[in-house]
Amino acid sequence: MRLGKLLGLAGLAGVAAGGAVLARNERQRRAYTPDDVRSRLHERHAALTAVPEPVPPAELVAGRSHRLARLLRRS
Repeated sequence: MRLGKLLGLAGLAGVAAGGAVLARNERQRRAYTPDDVRSRLHERHAALTAVPEPVPPAELVAGRSHRLARLLRRS
């Protein structure tokens, strides 16, 4: 009987802690102004559309077990 009460209280504490975490995250999310959201989205878009620099062939050949390096050494 005592173990059941202890497990029930532990479950109740877990639910309360989870609700508190969710409420805190929701408050942080709603704290952004529309301009903040817009600027963050523009930054993320710019980062995703940036063209990465090509890797020099010397770096590809450096790893012996790298599959592409083996193909480049053959040619």
